[in-house]
Amino acid sequence: MEYRQLGGSGFKVPVLSLGTGTFGGGNEFFKAWGNTDADGARHLIDICINAGVTMFDSADVYSNGLAEEVLGKAIAGRRDKVLISTKATFRSGDGPNDVGSSRFHLTQTIEKSLKRLGTDYIDLFQLHGFDAMTPVDEVLYTLDTLIRAGKIRYIGVSNFSGWHLQKSLDTSDRYGLPRYVAHQAYYSLVGRDYEWELMPLGLDQGVSALVWSPLGWGRLTGKLRRGAPLPERSRLHTTAENGPPVPDELLYRVVDALDAVAAETGKSVPQIALNWLLHRPTVATIIVGARDEAQLRENLGAVGWSLTPEQIAKLDEASTVTLPYPYWHQRGFTERNPAPV
Repeated sequence: MEYRQLGGSGFKVPVLSLGTGTFGGGNEFFKAWGNTDADGARHLIDICINAGVTMFDSADVYSNGLAEEVLGKAIAGRRDKVLISTKATFRSGDGPNDVGSSRFHLTQTIEKSLKRLGTDYIDLFQLHGFDAMTPVDEVLYTLDTLIRAGKIRYIGVSNFSGWHLQKSLDTSDRYGLPRYVAHQAYYSLVGRDYEWELMPLGLDQGVSALVWSPLGWGRLTGKLRRGAPLPERSRLHTTAENGPPVPDELLYRVVDALDAVAAETGKSVPQIALNWLLHRPTVATIIVGARDEAQLRENLGAVGWSLTPEQIAKLDEASTVTLPYPYWHQRGFTERNPAPV
């Protein structure tokens, strides 16, 4: 398993990580993802560790905390062999302070996450979203305190806009506070918005991408075809409106290109979609999910080989969309403002 440096830090992570959104099934939304219990999670984690996938990503809101609890039970006795990343910011209770990135909420939710995970520290803690109601310096001073207390080791963000992230990095530099080294962001062959602003920012500022939903919210599994109904077992039946929007024509154009590359390589559609991401600038790790062993082993087959430049170009062309302003304008002046890809 290849390991890559995480942003501007000295910390290395495997290029594949296992997401725990399928653990627990604690509410209707997450039941559509999966309901793996501790025994099932332990089996999947055994397979991951044997394959060199040692990083496991969760969040306090996944199944209302149950995903962290299941992960904690599954890694019991081998904490030193794994890396844990988790997230907080979204509402975790009914109280007025049970949401956001205030000192109150972050301190409270990290203590709860540590207890559920059965650990003394979190390797990578990420803000799950930007909190415009809390001063950026309050957030960073709180995270600095938690780092100094040994409760978290590295920090990152998720779902930030470019200016959210840059403002935070500038605040860190101004006051000598820890910098974010990771941005957990949506990125896929049917969702390349990350490349417009966040990728150039990551290259410039030393912030790596942890990619969530690399298969376009389940659309690049190889089971969706032009003119065919959704497969019976698909979370898109119940969660499509909660995920990233994808125009049908873009999806089928990309699937056609994936099919062509699959015929050339003998690899599956999802394996090709994941491998494509591993060639993109700033990508440190891709977070894959798995309901069962078969899905996990399918995803593990995305590493250990490489697409050719010609195959990458074919996928690039199929997934290219018209950029919004000012990005289409900037691409016209690449002599002094080169595109990252």
